[in-house]
Amino acid sequence: MAKFPSAEWVALYKDAINNNPKYKAAASNWDKGVVALICKAKPEYGINEDTGIWLDLYKGVCREASLVDAAKALTAPFCITGEYERWKQVINKELDPVKGMMQGKLKLKGDLPTIVRFVSAAKQLVESAGLVKTEFPDEA
Repeated sequence: MAKFPSAEWVALYKDAINNNPKYKAAASNWDKGVVALICKAKPEYGINEDTGIWLDLYKGVCREASLVDAAKALTAPFCITGEYERWKQVINKELDPVKGMMQGKLKLKGDLPTIVRFVSAAKQLVESAGLVKTEFPDEA
């Protein structure tokens, strides 16, 4: 089990993405650049600062995945920011990330119509996250 968010979790997430044939097919035309995720600070759970996850996605492959600071994450062409609880809901498949963006539960920096065109790929990124055996700090 890997704690979310951590470098170990991000490494396992990269593997899950790259081992997901449905993601590979759904994102085969993705050439729009890096997608970053920011989990807002939640000090009571040991998340002392906003934490970024950098995903270098290209044509169905995650070429790089790393834990980064929020400032770096914000430089990505697409950056999705949310509270810890929202990311937990996404990982547990209780919140669809595209719907979350449209409802204002997750905040997108980038072009929403582009994300919507790749909704199947986004769903497969969530499926991949769900495959990572995740330890949530509020459940420890």
